[in-house]
Amino acid sequence: MTIQEYVDQLNLRYKSGISREHSYRGDLQTLLGELLPDLLITNEPSRTDVGAPDYILTKGKIPVGYIEAKDIGDPDLEGMKRNKEQFERYKTGLPNLIFTDYLNFRVYRDGEFLTSVAIAEIKDGSIVGLTENYNEFENIIKDFGTHVGQTIRSANKLSKMMAGKARILADVIEKALNADEQKQKNKVNETANNTLREQLAAFQNVLIHDISAKEFADIYAQTIAYGMFAARLHDSTLDTFDRHEAAALIPKTNPFLRKLFQYIAGYDLDDRITWVVDGLADIFRATDVDGLLKNFGKATQQ
Repeated sequence: MTIQEYVDQLNLRYKSGISREHSYRGDLQTLLGELLPDLLITNEPSRTDVGAPDYILTKGKIPVGYIEAKDIGDPDLEGMKRNKEQFERYKTGLPNLIFTDYLNFRVYRDGEFLTSVAIAEIKDGSIVGLTENYNEFENIIKDFGTHVGQTIRSANKLSKMMAGKARILADVIEKALNADEQKQKNKVNETANNTLREQLAAFQNVLIHDISAKEFADIYAQTIAYGMFAARLHDSTLDTFDRHEAAALIPKTNPFLRKLFQYIAGYDLDDRITWVVDGLADIFRATDVDGLLKNFGKATQQ
């Protein structure tokens, strides 16, 4: 099932006038199964110690994430009113969580809101897909399905997770740059941080004059991902590794990388990319670097 096929199926059920929250459960389960083929997607799993979310995503016997689904168009998907008690309970006890009304998806990590994406909206009595958000949705769901719940000891697994985070980071950076450019064209007054746009301009002036936002975003994301890996190799306090510590650990022999990381460790880091960068740090904090290096060159199947 593609995302568009999922939206079309929701629309058929919605327009019937007899569908309720549970009517759409199987459709979302099927879509998740397509996007996360390595995980088991279970609808209405056994009760956890904080309640019973509608879906649990597992790899083997290890829970990876949880999803709570409300009816289409639920007015309290942020959990401020009638959903507040349940949502707070879930956020407290479930480390990797999504709240959704099948159209909008809100992601929480360790109780904190990370990001949201809408893949459809209700328009003139029908559910209409927001095709421009499909790629972002797919990236977010795939990232959700790679939540680190155990120590990473495989170079192969680490490289895949790094690549996944880098793809999401590149996508977010590109969208942020395009949005900022559009605001500038429309002469919208804003107080938001424009450092990303300034860095792109500097890159164009000094290195590659005709580089696009997409190309810059790809280079930027990969630099952060592998720069953070380099920092992690020099970290002797593994349990506390984060982007702030990474900035101090980048070798002085690489001044460009050190300057970049001084930016991502600062308070002025664009809120739109903070959660992805912190997600990278989560991966490296869960990585057994010593064990990984000992096994370097050997076949790893994890």
